[in-house]
Formats: sequence, C-alpha cells, structure tokens
Amino acid sequence: MGFFNKKNTDKEQDQVLAELRQRIENAHLPPVVAPVAVQELEVLSKIGPSSAEFSIGLTYIDYLLSLPWNHRTEDNLDIVRAERVLNEHHFGLELIKERVLEHLAVKVLRMNRQARILVIDDEEIARKNLSHILTREHYEVVTAADAESGLQALETGEFDVVLTDLRMGPVSGMDLLESVKKRFPETRVIIVTGFATVQSAIDAMKRGAFHYITKPYKLDEVRETVRQALEKRSLATGSRGTVLCFAGPPGTGKTSLGRSIALALGRNFARISLGGVKDEADIRGHRRTYTGARPGRIIEEIRRVGSANPVLMLDELDKIGSDFKGDPASALLEVLDPEQNRAFTDHYLDVPFDLSGVMFIVTANVVEAMPGPLRDRMEVIEFSGYALEDKLEIASRFLVPKQVREKGLSPDQVVFTQAALEHVIREHTREAGIRGLERQIAMVCRKLAKESLGSGGRKSVTVTPAELERFLGRKKYHVDVVEETDRIGVATGLVRTEAGGDIIFVEAVAMKGKKELIITGSLGDVMRESAQAALSYIRSNARTFAIPEDFFENQDIHIHVPSGAIQKDGPSAGITIAVAILSLLTSRPARRDVALSGEITLTGRLLPVAGVREKVLAARRAGVRTIVLPLKNRSDVDELPAAVRSDITIILADTVAEIVPQVLVQQ
Repeated sequence: MGFFNKKNTDKEQDQVLAELRQRIENAHLPPVVAPVAVQELEVLSKIGPSSAEFSIGLTYIDYLLSLPWNHRTEDNLDIVRAERVLNEHHFGLELIKERVLEHLAVKVLRMNRQARILVIDDEEIARKNLSHILTREHYEVVTAADAESGLQALETGEFDVVLTDLRMGPVSGMDLLESVKKRFPETRVIIVTGFATVQSAIDAMKRGAFHYITKPYKLDEVRETVRQALEKRSLATGSRGTVLCFAGPPGTGKTSLGRSIALALGRNFARISLGGVKDEADIRGHRRTYTGARPGRIIEEIRRVGSANPVLMLDELDKIGSDFKGDPASALLEVLDPEQNRAFTDHYLDVPFDLSGVMFIVTANVVEAMPGPLRDRMEVIEFSGYALEDKLEIASRFLVPKQVREKGLSPDQVVFTQAALEHVIREHTREAGIRGLERQIAMVCRKLAKESLGSGGRKSVTVTPAELERFLGRKKYHVDVVEETDRIGVATGLVRTEAGGDIIFVEAVAMKGKKELIITGSLGDVMRESAQAALSYIRSNARTFAIPEDFFENQDIHIHVPSGAIQKDGPSAGITIAVAILSLLTSRPARRDVALSGEITLTGRLLPVAGVREKVLAARRAGVRTIVLPLKNRSDVDELPAAVRSDITIILADTVAEIVPQVLVQQ
C-alpha cells in the first residue's frame, strides 16, 4: 500500500514541477532571474515533497513568477488632461501642480525626440546603404569613414545607437566598441561585419555590444535591431524614477495629491505608511531561511499593483524609527537613489529588481526630522497651510458637497452660507490644513440628517452663524491677540510646529536674587541657549537701551513660555525673548499685535528663519497685524501670495535695536 502512495506522490511532484517549468518558460523572466528560477526548480526535483524545504522553494518560485518583471503601464502624457485632473481634485497648490506638469513635459519631449544614429564603415557603399535605410525610418543619421572620425563625432554630439564595422584600419571595431562603452555607457553599439566568426561574435557581446549582424544583411533585420536598441536606450535613460518629497503640516493634501498624480499619469498607485516602522526587514524583507519569510513592503506593493512603474507613496518618513532590528531609513537609501535602485535586491528575492521606473513620493511633516542622506536624494516641495480665503473656497467647492452626499442628504436640503463657513474656520478650528474643518462640517451634516428623519420630510436648511451654535456649541478658539491688552514683559512670538505655524507668548519677570536666569515652559536646548544669548546681548548693551548696567546684580530674571506641558524648541524665538526682557527692564509694554520671529546673535544681529508662510498664516489666524522678520528673509516674504499678506504689515530688520521703537510702546 505504501508503495502505491509513494508512486502517486512522485507522480504529483513530477506534474507540479512540469507545470512550474512551463510557467518559467512562458514568464520571459529577465536574464538575471531566469537561471535562478531554473536552478531552484532543479533543487526541488531532488527533494521529497513532504520536506519543509520543498514547500519553501515552491513558494519562492511562485513568488518570482508573480512579480511584474516586464509589465509597465504606459504613461498618459496628455498635459492638458493632467492639468485638468489636478485642478479638479485640488484647489491651489500651484507650485506642486507646476512641478508635476514639468515632469510630464520632459517625458513628452524625450518621447518625441528624433533618435540620432552614427554609422561607421570604411566602405562608402555600406555607409550609404545603411544611411538610406535608417533615414527612411525618420532617424537622424551621421556617417564616418573610420573609427577615429566616429569617436570625434561622438565627442561633439550625443548618439543613441552606433553601427560599426569590425575591420577599419588602425583602430578596429572592437577597439571602438571598448571606447564607446567606457566613455558613453548609455549608447548602444551594433556590430555589422562581413568577416563574421563565432569567436568574434562572442567577444563582441562580452565587451558590451548590443547585437551582431553579418553581411549581407536583411533590411528588416537592421530595422528591427535598431528599433530594439532604441527601446533599451530609452528604457535605461528615460525611465529613471523621480523622487519627490511633499513636506508640510497635516491635512494640506499631500497624500491625496499623490493619488491625483497617479491618476493624471495613468499609473497604478500604492501607499506604504512608514510611521513607527523600526525593522529593516519591512523594507528589505527576510532571508528565505526563516520560517514564514516574506519580501519587504516595497516588493509586496509592486506585486500587488501588478506593474513595475507605479506611483509609490512612502508616507510619514519623518516618523520612521530604528532599534536593534536595524535602521529602515538606511535601507531606504538604496530604494530612493536613482543611481542604485535599478538593481534593488530584496533579501527574500535575492535577485535584483529594477525600481528605476517607480515614481516615489515621500511625505513628511518636518523635513529636518529626516536623515540628511535621505533628504539629499529627493526634491523637497513645501506644502504650506491654507489661508482663510483658500479654506472658504475648498469648503464650498469640495468639503460641503462631499459631506452632504456622504451623510445621505441632497444638495437642495443643506446650504452653508459663506459667513457660516468663515465662522467654523475662525472659531471652531485652528489648523494649517482642512481636516478639522471637514470634521466640523461633517458634524453639522450628521445632526441635520437626524433632524430630517425626525421631521419626516425633506425640509431645506440654510446654515448660518446663528445656527452653528446649535450644532457645534460655543466657540472653541479665541483670537488670542485681539482679546488681550499690551503688558510689560510679555512679547508675542511666531513658531513653526509639525502642525503648521503657531503663536507663543514669552513672559519675563524680575525678582530679588543672585544673578540667576530661570527658564521654564518645557523649552529645549536651542531655546534655552537663545534666552542666554538674549540676556547677554542686553547686559552688554544696557547703556544703548537706557538700562542701568548693574540691573542684574541683585535680582533674578525668570523667563516662561505658557503651555508648559508642550515641548518647545527651535531657533526662531531669540528675538521674542530679547523683546520680553527689554520690555521688562524698560517698563515699556510690548505691543500684543506685533509678532516676532528670528534668531539673535550676541551682537544683536537677526538670523533668518524657516517656515515664513506658516508663521504669517498663524499670525493672521491669531489677529496679528504686524510681523517682524529678519532682513535676510526678504526673498521668502517676496514669494508670499498677495492674498496671504493683504492685511499684514511685515517689517524686515537686521538688528534688535531697529525693532525696539516698533514693538515697545513709548511711555
């Protein structure tokens, strides 16, 4: 009985292996991958099907065959359509849209560029024949009578394909082939010769020739070989992946814009969340020797979407971690480097996979939190927060219709007035993006849906500011600056956080003591050093500000930033701390509606800061009317849209002394 079972098992194994062999032949795997699959199949044929190794090998081959090695979606290069798609799905974001359209324009030009071919042969008839054949195919053809002239032509202009004879005088075709591959590695070389031998063909292919044609040749053979060479050349130079980094506060449309880019290009879209990832194997996969080993997320997502050139979004890269299991950020260096990712090797696959066609889009809230080598491999595009006018437009055009539809209401049942939307933005949300705004609109729509069921009819409701209190309750946020008065020792500052721009208040008080500087408010090392520098500057320039030079002899100064439970740090609070101390020591109130941002040196100079637009938007939300910035931020100020700076006065200063009359109230 056991004999028959073993016989049946062997028959099943042979059938499985035969099916796998047929699948390998039909899969047209890359030259590097096919031998590995065949070798693994040979190993399986010598292993019993009941062993664990047989199951592991079977799974591995099946996974190799399921990957889209040669399948790429064709890009839709219609720029007008792409622009329409981006505008339909996103309001504003003009810089980002422009960058995507530039990317498409480059691809269109590369696709439509006339191919240049160099024909090198010492026989004039051969040169004329090849030139005639290729010119009729609409290629630009240049001819040369010997290898030296051909090399000179290559130096003066770029060529996609070179067709060369083998025997041409002092410099042979083989020598020319070596020179071309060494100095112009992307150029494809085709050998055309009447002295063909098996050994010369082998030598030519070993040295990097794309193809070997013997004379007399067929016209169709030449045309097809050149076409294939141009396709390979285009694939190698034109499919190099793009790495964009969308950096900005939450809720500003980074992820959704990635989806729109994929839609505009006609590519598949995949998203990988990297927040909290600490294991390098999540990127590179596990070795096959481990039980339950799987490839990394990069290869998994490419397999899932079924194409080798998707738009792949790596979300929250600034929140990636590391521990004893490895550093995922370091593993991403190979993935995101266009010079390396053509042969990305996942630990599970153990064969190179070409990622050069993938368009990577990385998102982060704070660019500075990403490792420097990673930042160097990508083009950073800053997403800033939305102005009030932008939020009103987005809410009326996108958010309200979406929430009305999703909550089962009809457009004629619910109408939000512009005043109501502005009321929600100002008094029920405080954010750079629009997520909180959408949640508030959704809450109103849910309550209206419940009321419509209770009334049993399709009553139309117009949502006004007066109605909002019934749906959302009393206002949650107050205008911090407008509702406060000027006080001595309290200055208004602007900072940038992960959630966008925000305002802070720096308070300073003096008391009897022993020349101690007390700093509280959960401040980081950078802000503590800024406070020390501000105090030292004021002490060294006390006479300039009409302050007694011994003011610090018998007293302590305490600097505090409210909201002590929130960790604060950054290089832009120095000027705010200096103004708070000056206000305290001169007994002149600091204007509450003047906000400051800038780092201070010991000589009183102001250094430039980042996140100018975020800080200006935060100032507008808080009711600030005047902003003081370093003079070196002039270019950032000039780039601000007119709508953002319409009701804000921006003062640019180079030193602390320049801004004292603008900020401190004259007694």
